[in-house]
Amino acid sequence: MPVNILVYEDNASLRESLANLLSLTEIYQVAGAWPDCALVKEQVAQLRPDVILMDIDMPGVNGISAVKQIRSFDQAVQIIMLTVFDDNNHVFEALCAGANGYLLKKYISDRLVPSIQEVLNGGAPMSPSIARMVITSMQQPGTGNDYQLTNREKEILQSLSRGNSFKLIAADLGISLDTVRTHIKRIYDKLHVRSQIEAVSKAINEKLV
Repeated sequence: MPVNILVYEDNASLRESLANLLSLTEIYQVAGAWPDCALVKEQVAQLRPDVILMDIDMPGVNGISAVKQIRSFDQAVQIIMLTVFDDNNHVFEALCAGANGYLLKKYISDRLVPSIQEVLNGGAPMSPSIARMVITSMQQPGTGNDYQLTNREKEILQSLSRGNSFKLIAADLGISLDTVRTHIKRIYDKLHVRSQIEAVSKAINEKLV
């Protein structure tokens, strides 16, 4: 079964380049591509994509607002933000809105296809500079509730923020996949969240790690 992808990008040449890049693969197909998000809820509900590539800065409804609309009725679709921005506010807003990954446009040609595969495997791909920014923010001293996370749980939470899959975390830490899942369930319970992106967003915003 092909992986259906929707593209929202107001730059016509880049939108065409994305479609051409994905057409070179055997498993990804672009089911729709638009220059704005005016009808994003209707389009996503009708086409039921597996992955959405979302520009952050578009006329009318911007990418972050569009993600919020999508998440109001669809929690399963994987959303990767494509943008020229690399500032903290846009990173955190996109994550908190429900984005699964965040790539700077200058990395698209090299990282787009593997990032789509990564997000479909449960990861949260980010451009190198974005990942460094998130990790630096998480390492800064925070205030307030630490939710009584153990050192292992903090280690796993930080690894999640880098976009690592459960399998990669297990391999890196030398523990079983079931053990990773058990730790992650405990992290979700302690943070009062229901998903990886909610856990990472909360960790970033509250500087838990």
